[in-house]
Amino acid sequence: MAKRIQFRAHGGPEVLEYVDYQPAEPGPKEVRVTNKAIGLNFIDTYYRSGLYPPPSLPSGVGSEGAGVVEAVGSDVTRFKIGDRVAYGSGPLGAYSDVHVLPEANLVKLPDAISFEQAAGVMLKGLTVQYLLRQTYELRGGETILFHAAAGGVGSLACQWARALGVKLIGTVSSAEKAALAKANGAWATIDYSHENVAQRVLELTDGKKVPVVYDGVGKDTWLTSLDSVAPRGLVVSFGNASGAVDGVNLGILAGKGSLYVTRPTLSTYANNAESLQRMAEELFEMIIGGKLTVDISQRYPLAEAAKAQTELSARRTTGSVVLLP
Repeated sequence: MAKRIQFRAHGGPEVLEYVDYQPAEPGPKEVRVTNKAIGLNFIDTYYRSGLYPPPSLPSGVGSEGAGVVEAVGSDVTRFKIGDRVAYGSGPLGAYSDVHVLPEANLVKLPDAISFEQAAGVMLKGLTVQYLLRQTYELRGGETILFHAAAGGVGSLACQWARALGVKLIGTVSSAEKAALAKANGAWATIDYSHENVAQRVLELTDGKKVPVVYDGVGKDTWLTSLDSVAPRGLVVSFGNASGAVDGVNLGILAGKGSLYVTRPTLSTYANNAESLQRMAEELFEMIIGGKLTVDISQRYPLAEAAKAQTELSARRTTGSVVLLP
């Protein structure tokens, strides 16, 4: 029997169970993967808490991992047994020894990238790819605001922005995290624990504000993001680390300068195998070329997933965190 993490009811990390389970046989267009490393992400806590409803209960957890193909369905053409693969968009159930996924959700993993690197970067790295290269395509020379710049997504965004020649202003919660963001390529940092973010953005941009704000924090930073973006600028709300943004009054967008807002997801950008592979190849090229470093800051046994999620939710982690089966 294989092992996995699941939950039978929504709640805190204490609802996560480490249980035996029988992996399914892959369907015609599915692949069964032996996980070598599994990524930990905020979205995992959203499903556990009920913010995002899982398809059914009990439910598996996690959507990111890397490993080796151990079985393929009858109609699978892109992969064979023994191939190194990675995935970042589910389906749920990555917190497991073995995971069954649609062929279209997998990408080929170059030998130059380790399983831990891939598990630590797929979801976060593909998120940065679509944010900086597609949602608002940065070309170099822009000054932008990125919240939580020392986190998993933020650390990669700092590096990618630097490689593009973009000045990234990152918000952080401590001097230690400010130093980390700067080391990763942030042009400037703002410690929101004692600085007014919008005011500092004004000062750093000579009163112009920024053309785009990338906000994965959500509820706590929503108004700050609106106050930091220039007229006719874009607020990219891509996460809910502090809770969901709700009750939005569209009139506030007019009052603050005819602003644009988008709520993108990875699944709508990587919506087919070709798009996913193309995005992953750009990500892998950045890593192999030395422009992105995947910082695996913590490793936990799969059985300690609840502890890992507790640390993540308390913002006591930096960089990427992986679970090891």
